[in-house]
Amino acid sequence: MKIKIPIQIVELEDDNYHLIVTSVFSDGTKGYWAIDTGASKTVFDKNKKEKYSVSDEKADQVHTAGISEKPVKTTIAYLHPLSLGKLKLKKLKVALLDLSHINKLYSKTAHLKICGLVGGDFLMKYRARIDYKDKIMILQKK
Repeated sequence: MKIKIPIQIVELEDDNYHLIVTSVFSDGTKGYWAIDTGASKTVFDKNKKEKYSVSDEKADQVHTAGISEKPVKTTIAYLHPLSLGKLKLKKLKVALLDLSHINKLYSKTAHLKICGLVGGDFLMKYRARIDYKDKIMILQKK
């Protein structure tokens, strides 16, 4: 089954484009996610505590590498139910990070607050394709 999710293409600087998808949480609030094909894991803002439950997985077993040379220790959590378009996610596994620095950038130029980064784990699981012309992300669900 193919699921088409609208994307917003945001130009943060000249020729610096970011892809944004919108989710809806079970409480009816919206969340904005940057699609990050370079991120190995899907990441969620640890400051949004009402949206997740922390996992029992040990933090020292999960490391996220960013652009810097040092790995960043993270905590694993499961998000409360949410949907991306017609895709209903009951328990999305995420790495928690403080996304304040990302939100400073996005709020200045795009007037958006990012709640997370859709990473390679999610994109691979749903065999995601990006259609820039039609501004959609196409997911395959079994």
